[in-house]
Amino acid sequence: MSEEIALMKGNEAIAYAAIRYGVDGYFGYPITPQSEIIETLMEAAPWKTTGMVVLQAESEVAAINMVYGGAACGKYAMTSSSSPGISLKQEGISYMAGAELPALIVNVQRGGPGLGTIQPSQADYFQTVKGGGHGDYKLITLAPSSVQEMADFVGLAFDLAFKYRNPAMILTDGVIGQMMEKVKLPAWRRRRTEEEIREQCPWATLGKTADRKPNIITSLELDSAAMEKNNERFQAKYRVVEATEVRYEEVKCDDADYLLVAFGSAARICLKTIDLARKEGIRVGLVRPITLWPFPSEVLQAHSGRVKGMLTVELNAGQMVEDVRLAVNGQIPVAHYGRLGGIVPTPEGVLAALKEKIVQ
Repeated sequence: MSEEIALMKGNEAIAYAAIRYGVDGYFGYPITPQSEIIETLMEAAPWKTTGMVVLQAESEVAAINMVYGGAACGKYAMTSSSSPGISLKQEGISYMAGAELPALIVNVQRGGPGLGTIQPSQADYFQTVKGGGHGDYKLITLAPSSVQEMADFVGLAFDLAFKYRNPAMILTDGVIGQMMEKVKLPAWRRRRTEEEIREQCPWATLGKTADRKPNIITSLELDSAAMEKNNERFQAKYRVVEATEVRYEEVKCDDADYLLVAFGSAARICLKTIDLARKEGIRVGLVRPITLWPFPSEVLQAHSGRVKGMLTVELNAGQMVEDVRLAVNGQIPVAHYGRLGGIVPTPEGVLAALKEKIVQ
């Protein structure tokens, strides 16, 4: 079936895109502000049409381990939650990275720490791109800034996850999850047959066949030398991802004297700030990282040779700003502006911070 245009929330777009992509199983647990994902899936009842399994697990820990099981069988398996729920999934996420299992995790961030607030936040950046669980691992991380990208990134995340046999995360926030926009849903894809899964995923635990022994998937290796080899293989894979999968958007950067760096909902706010600043004669541009890992460090490094300074705008106390500072390596001033506790910055507030912290 063809593409379809509809007005819906970002959370709803995630759900419908998953059904259309041919996801085999969703395992989750309700938590504000992402509960519409599982609610929409239950209402759509895809098990009656595509055969997709939709299950509310007894806990976040149970949900991520169900995803582990589905992914180990070569299936398109996914889960979603919000900040404290994602914290509960960290052990399973680390296990999946260690077992090289492809899957999709969606985090619609809310304010913290602790149970915090149900209002939006971007304070899970460190948890996501620096490794929220134990061990040296990375999550392919996509940061949508629109409802359209919420839909588009479901398929992209699965494609990247299976290409590199690595978990992928859509890191969004309560603003994008709850806002409504027109969205073009992707065309329907036929779900893969068992034969196709065996062919595409020769590593999957689909049982013994005439031409191979059963596969064993585990993140456990008691031999230190063998475990070091595993980690070296992981790191080599991560270097390939960093070299080939960086995604970003540039807005009015060609003539900019100053750059804003922001992702997700914060980047949307910065678009208005650019207009306000340019009306005052301050030439401002925006670099929006779309992949938070791999991070567009080389892009920012290139800009650092010609702009006077950068301001990161984040719904947190200052997290991505560290990666921006690493990228520019002290060549220009880099400052941070953010709001906490679920308060969303205003374009005027961003402009005032830019003038105070960066503009000479």
